[in-house]
Amino acid sequence: MTPAVDLVRKEGIAHTLHEYAHDPKSESYGTEAAEKLGLDPDQVFKTLVAETDTGELVVAIVPVSGSLNLKQLAKAARAKKAAMADKQKVQRTTGYVLGGVSPLGQKKALRTVIDESAQAFDSIHVSAGRRGLEIELAPADLADLTRASFAPIKA
Repeated sequence: MTPAVDLVRKEGIAHTLHEYAHDPKSESYGTEAAEKLGLDPDQVFKTLVAETDTGELVVAIVPVSGSLNLKQLAKAARAKKAAMADKQKVQRTTGYVLGGVSPLGQKKALRTVIDESAQAFDSIHVSAGRRGLEIELAPADLADLTRASFAPIKA
């Protein structure tokens, strides 16, 4: 399996895996997951990595129905600015390929911020560590496993 799935199993966290046939031509992995699995795009979250002006990489988890507000993320990370991180740096640091970056089981644990809208759901969907595989779990469990905070970071 993936490090993300291994982690939730090891910790005994209630979860459900959802698999779908990933289309390599798809431009939006999160939207593809929502469509192929018949899920509410507000309940499917994408994992993005930004870099603050201090050089810290920060994971941002936002619904696929929206986008990341970098100013709000910087504020939540107590930084002046944030920008999307270099793709190669993201892959090296997390151990995952783009489109399959999971907030769980990363090579290096990064500070994580989850959009506060996740708290409105009993469960949310995030990447399970590879394209075509989503993991459904409670937002509080995701926050516990990643030591995340909740903040209004969706644009």
